[in-house]
Amino acid sequence: MNVSTYSIKDLEQLSGIKAHTLRIWEQRYNLLSPKRTETNIRFYDDDDLKLILNVALLNENGFKISKIAKMDVREIRDEVVRMTDRTLTHDDQIHALTISMIEIDEERFDKILSTNILKFGFEQTMLNIVYPFMSKIGVLWQTGAINPAQEHFISNLVRQKLIVAIDGQVYKGGGKKFLLFLPEGELHEISLLFAAYLIKSKGHKVIYLGQSTPKSDLEIIYRMHQPQYLMTVITSSPGAEQVQEYINDISFSYRDSEIIVSGYQVIGQDLDFPANVKAMNYIRNIKEYLEEIEPVFQEK
Repeated sequence: MNVSTYSIKDLEQLSGIKAHTLRIWEQRYNLLSPKRTETNIRFYDDDDLKLILNVALLNENGFKISKIAKMDVREIRDEVVRMTDRTLTHDDQIHALTISMIEIDEERFDKILSTNILKFGFEQTMLNIVYPFMSKIGVLWQTGAINPAQEHFISNLVRQKLIVAIDGQVYKGGGKKFLLFLPEGELHEISLLFAAYLIKSKGHKVIYLGQSTPKSDLEIIYRMHQPQYLMTVITSSPGAEQVQEYINDISFSYRDSEIIVSGYQVIGQDLDFPANVKAMNYIRNIKEYLEEIEPVFQEK
């Protein structure tokens, strides 16, 4: 497994501590020990990232940096574990999830998620903790700062939670039909799975095709079910140069349905959306969109 390396900007983005402040801490307290490449470029490793995340969490919760600097790595980590066990602020939990990812600590990651789900419910945990966390991770994964193994580790654990939650939503008939799929070559399905959960929780029917759906399979299932809505998320495939063509194609092919699109290749891009295609900038928008659709009255 390749070792992850981080720039000081990466540390800033993940920890929320400004690069200028990190440099001061480095110089004044020797908190960080940057390495250098053969061309003399400074970089940081997983241990540095874990340390600064823990330091940031303690500092945000009232520990003075001068006191933290006198603690060894184990003392810092033990204090953070105690803190995240007793406090449930969203930022604290996002920090704790990030550390669990770096350490590939499945038990800790699962405990954090399960505790928050019990406290806030599944939907709010996803919206306020998991999504902000994965947004940070997603950006760094795309730039190569996060090791693919770490990203896969996290995605699979979140995916497991989502599948269990989706299975708990029993379709009772009625509502609209939603066909959910990812384009060929697209494997990032967390957003699509959460959309499936939200749609089912509102009483609608979900036909879920998932990752890398061949065009021919999509056409067959579409003809079979005639859904009123299609939804897809474009994170990495098709590439930026092909996204407009892809959107135009599915718009024409499924012109009798409304198509919802989202993902990194859609959000904030200079794209033209046909009349039957609606771009969703964030998963919260999907929730709001569902609330505008004719409600389904379910038996209690």
